[in-house]
Amino acid sequence: MTIRRWALALACVVAGWIGTLMLVMVATDAAPGAIVLFPEEDFVANLPRGAAVVGGGGACVAVRSDAPGLGLALYRAGGRVVLPAGLPGCLPLPAGKS
Repeated sequence: MTIRRWALALACVVAGWIGTLMLVMVATDAAPGAIVLFPEEDFVANLPRGAAVVGGGGACVAVRSDAPGLGLALYRAGGRVVLPAGLPGCLPLPAGKS
């Protein structure tokens, strides 16, 4: 394979991975929080009730909420890319650890 094909394959894998994470955020309530990339100017003002900004940077905002439907609500508030945050991963934590 040439470098161009490897680069294309890598770009497709990354795009598929990000797309899957975006779908998980909209389809399930598994994540207790989200990272919103490239939010609109008035994003924080349009956050749903019960959502709290817990961090951020130049191009992202970290949001946490216990309300159902967080992913879709963040897209409606002006989030362009909403990714899950705070998922435990593939393996559960041992009892008593958090």
